Amino acid sequence: MRRWRRAALMLAVVSGVGGACLLPQAAGAGTGNGAGNGTGRAAGPGLTVEPVAGLTKPVQMVVDRWGVPHIYARNTADLYLAQGFNAARDRLFQIDLWRRRGLGLLSEVLGPGHLAQDRATRLFLYRGDMDREWASYGPDAKMAATRFTEGVNAYIDRLRRFPEETPPEFRELGYAPARWSPEDVVRIRSHSLVVNLGPEVDRARAVCAGGIGVDPLMRRLQPHWRTSVPDGLDPCAIPADVLGVYQLATQGVTFKNGRVQAVTEPSVPAPAEGSNAWAVAPSRSTTGRAILASDPHRVMKAPSLRYVTHLSAPGLDVIGAGEPALPGVSIGHNGTVAFGLTIFGVDQEDLYVYRLDPADPGRYRYGQGWERMRTVTENVPVKGEAARPAELAFTRHGPVIKVDRERNLAYALRTTWSQPGTAPYFGSMAYMGARNWKEFTAAMRTWGGPPENQIYADTAGNIGWVPGGLAPRRVGYDGLMPVPGDGRYEWDGFHDGALLPRTYNPPKGIVASANEFNMPEDHPVKVGFDSWAFPYRHQRIVEVLSAKPRTSPADSRALQSDKLSIPARELVRRLAGMSATEPSAVRALELLRGFDAVIDADSAQAALFETWFTAHLEPAFARAVLPENVANMIFIHDPVLLMEALREPERWFGADGAAVRDRLLLTSLAAAYDALVVRLGPGPAAWRWGDIQKMTFDHPLGENVGPFPRGGSWNTVDASNYLPGSYAPLSGATFKMVLDVGEWDRSRAINAPGQSGDPGSPHYRDLAPLWQKGEYFPLLYSRAAVEANAERRLLLTPLP
Repeated sequence: MRRWRRAALMLAVVSGVGGACLLPQAAGAGTGNGAGNGTGRAAGPGLTVEPVAGLTKPVQMVVDRWGVPHIYARNTADLYLAQGFNAARDRLFQIDLWRRRGLGLLSEVLGPGHLAQDRATRLFLYRGDMDREWASYGPDAKMAATRFTEGVNAYIDRLRRFPEETPPEFRELGYAPARWSPEDVVRIRSHSLVVNLGPEVDRARAVCAGGIGVDPLMRRLQPHWRTSVPDGLDPCAIPADVLGVYQLATQGVTFKNGRVQAVTEPSVPAPAEGSNAWAVAPSRSTTGRAILASDPHRVMKAPSLRYVTHLSAPGLDVIGAGEPALPGVSIGHNGTVAFGLTIFGVDQEDLYVYRLDPADPGRYRYGQGWERMRTVTENVPVKGEAARPAELAFTRHGPVIKVDRERNLAYALRTTWSQPGTAPYFGSMAYMGARNWKEFTAAMRTWGGPPENQIYADTAGNIGWVPGGLAPRRVGYDGLMPVPGDGRYEWDGFHDGALLPRTYNPPKGIVASANEFNMPEDHPVKVGFDSWAFPYRHQRIVEVLSAKPRTSPADSRALQSDKLSIPARELVRRLAGMSATEPSAVRALELLRGFDAVIDADSAQAALFETWFTAHLEPAFARAVLPENVANMIFIHDPVLLMEALREPERWFGADGAAVRDRLLLTSLAAAYDALVVRLGPGPAAWRWGDIQKMTFDHPLGENVGPFPRGGSWNTVDASNYLPGSYAPLSGATFKMVLDVGEWDRSRAINAPGQSGDPGSPHYRDLAPLWQKGEYFPLLYSRAAVEANAERRLLLTPLP
């Protein structure tokens, strides 16, 4: 009788939650991983009932065959709590490490070797008014963050009851996950993709070495612009390590061979990450509906930096990818509106240089007098030791990142991070529920960071592009070099986001973004000059989409895997008419004849071309037009300048320019061929680009996925950004989606290497083989489709 009553109660609870009842799992389906394994109450195959502190009503969660959780709640407060609980269930070590790194709390569990990084990170925490901060994201933002962190904490509390289920990383490192507060979600800023600080310093160093005339030869400025040295700046006074603290603050936690490494020196900064996104109008679609595609390019790690989830409650039904440590979804759709993003090139950083008071180095020159730095001392907890004090100094412009005692100078960073509303991606709380273009663009008007291009489509057949990002109004300077901090170079607030250009239902029926310069040349708002990506990805996207009268979702998926390099296509044509006498050049020309310019992993021609282009031709061109000491400073070369010089050699190389150009091409080509002989062997028959460019999804403690041979390059739609010379991977698209707008169950996505952060889960690496082949899984939205593909079901109930 007691057993019958328990079963009857279970059935009543299950059938009373929201819409359809939870059905038993199909025979043979897996059980998944995470909460409830062995400790929750089993209610039939595949169903676990899990009491969760803080819930007001039961919440259903269906995990599909690809590891995507579909969460169904009766109200949004419970929805966000369940999202936090599930984020901890699948990604606890990842988000715990994110929080500790962002708050400057690594030393507490990893030891004193991380004190320098902790101090650096604390400089960039949001320290402004929290009421303004919460209000910046909309009326439900604070509630969402509060409930999300309550869900994370509920799962952490659960592990204290069942410590055997603690993720293995915590056991290996010997510490327990920490509880969260809502402010943790928004105070951490140092993972935001803001730009221009590094180029400012590089430009100043180059001008010191070669004069202001070298700048146009290093990288294009867009819109067309000629910069000058700010009055009062000595470019040669910028110390080589001026960005050391900044780099420490923005880099991840360093591990080697599965062990934590003490971090006192910064690593080499990776270049800005990018993305692709486009939308096709119904008039150009084979379906008669809009199509939206999006693939952000991020560091490729295990687990993925994105997490796919479906959040459903009265008034909100959104699915897509977001940051695992944040509530909501930033890339996806809500059943009416679809949205995808790329980074928009707003210059949101300035380096300020201050003359210090010789009698009191705690003061700096401002205006006609001296102004005192504001100092904050915080105690940093240290594992096994007493807490250590960390003194943080701030000027009126921002945190002090370097003091040069020898020159009596200090350097501080002014960044939009310090402004309310710039917690990275949290602004999606304002737009993910938008029902039309007007509501969506209103939300983007106040978008803070990172600066974004949003590609839009809706079920009524509308498509559009709208950028957003906090763009400083600079007074009397362009932001391209460091400036004195004495009051002559200030921000006069920020540009109104409504003044930025936008596109809605263009006649051509296509909108696309790939981080290219997309502001009109004569637009009065100058958001930045040197933070735009090379144009070739965007050119190729538009070329492919324009070539067909109608595009299918499958065509967009193929385009996301497109590896044709526009620079390769042009250079192969140029080489076709050339001849050589040097044996290596002769062999190289023969190999590249007929090359289709597709940078496939199994291509010998791609191996030669990429080795030549990035490791030999671009550096040789830089040495030909710049002083050698300046040329050697360039980390990533601008291929557009190179291609322009090859087309107009007399303008770039002088009266004998064509001959200089041809020698440059053949000499560098022969050097690349010889380098490949050393690297891959004497015969091109055995050469493969994927044998040079390999990609591994690295896990901090060594549970890596891969390596995989990798195709693509910097200049292909299937972006594979690598370090020239070493070919170490920098970034690429691990999350991709193509949405059939309105027929949502026909949409497809991929999130490599898998949805779970638990190396023991089948969903830790199951999506990597699909990703490697350019394949996808169904991004299911309707309840019927979700139920038909359910792998596991959880019922989260209020904890008595």
